[in-house]
Amino acid sequence: MKPNIKACGQAMITALVNAVLALALMLLVEFAISGSFQIAEPYLWAGLLIWLVIFAGQFWRQRHLCRSSEAPGNSPDLSR
Repeated sequence: MKPNIKACGQAMITALVNAVLALALMLLVEFAISGSFQIAEPYLWAGLLIWLVIFAGQFWRQRHLCRSSEAPGNSPDLSR
């Protein structure tokens, strides 16, 4: 259970940072086009969708990394 919690926390932080950056970029483009910072509903949905996709991918990746590093007998290959 612990690898899942650790993976969830790391994935959530990564997804949140990426979603905030994407939302900021969308707002910057909106400001460049219209001259005002109006947060439209599609921007919020897009930010949520970006967060969800990145969270799912990062959670899967982090869970795999945490499990493989904690598996018995798995030592890093230093010959490369």
